[in-house]
Amino acid sequence: MNTNLATEALTVGAAVPAVLATDQDGKEVDLAEVSRNGTVLLYFYPKADTPGCTKESCGLRDAYQKFVDLGVRVFGVSMDAVPAQKRFAEKYHLPFPLLADPEGKIVDAFGVAKRNGHATRQSFLIRNGKITWHSGKVNVETHAEEVLREIESSSP
Repeated sequence: MNTNLATEALTVGAAVPAVLATDQDGKEVDLAEVSRNGTVLLYFYPKADTPGCTKESCGLRDAYQKFVDLGVRVFGVSMDAVPAQKRFAEKYHLPFPLLADPEGKIVDAFGVAKRNGHATRQSFLIRNGKITWHSGKVNVETHAEEVLREIESSSP
């Protein structure tokens, strides 16, 4: 298993890779397709239902209507399997899809580093199929507010 932290994340301007994912309900999601038109927040977190990941995801949940109002689709990604993502989404009433990536295909495609078999905490904003913003230093307490500020300041 790759535990290398020197992985290079996709940079601003890069195209979203063609990678398929499975959400917590077992539905296939084509990330290149869903991000082709409009704005997407793709956030990577280490492990479902752990304290930091819960705080971050619930912060995004609590601000979710603001994301919807701005036309932003939110997707969470971790290397957990579908059943763990489903339990996490149901337990905390998360209104957005959680993508299961147990083989690390999405993590690798986006260049997200792994630590101890888990994705590191990072976020990407995507507009019309291209990365427009990346944070490799996510604060679980303020993540939602930081992303909303970025969306509002960079809106066309």
